[in-house]
Amino acid sequence: MKRLCVLCVSYSVLCVLSVSCGYTLAGRGSFLPASIKVIGIPTFTNRTTVFNLETTLTQKVRAEFIGRGKYTILPESTGVDALLTGEVGSVSIIASSFNAAQLASRYAITMTARVELRDTHSNMVLWENPSLVFRQEYEATSGQTAIDPAAFFNQDVNALDRMSTDFARSIVSAILEAF
Repeated sequence: MKRLCVLCVSYSVLCVLSVSCGYTLAGRGSFLPASIKVIGIPTFTNRTTVFNLETTLTQKVRAEFIGRGKYTILPESTGVDALLTGEVGSVSIIASSFNAAQLASRYAITMTARVELRDTHSNMVLWENPSLVFRQEYEATSGQTAIDPAAFFNQDVNALDRMSTDFARSIVSAILEAF
């Protein structure tokens, strides 16, 4: 009888230990094929008037991939297993909040982009988002009323940096975590 109890308890413990809740840590896995080891990320295309936006976005995306530590990232499009390309289509800035004097106190920045990851061996698209829209709001940095995207980013480089970081995190997470 004592032996039967020990067997039942052992069996119960094994059952409990083998059952999994299904949760995993985000950012630890990858849904890309195992054959992808080297990813090429050439400089994105910039179709806007915002100076150097493509360079900043590309550098942030490369850094985010490197931070994940699983892939070799190269700035070229040849000799790679997969190729990540991006194109910034537009950037618009509009006043989203006004003070008592009816001057803009907050701006909404909206950026549209197209991003694609392609397996260079099979020429198959692994992930794409042809109509990515990214939007953030920022406090006004001066009393100017112009809504020229290039002028805004020249005044507030920190806003561009924060937006680029968020953009890179969302792109890399979407690719690696299959969202």
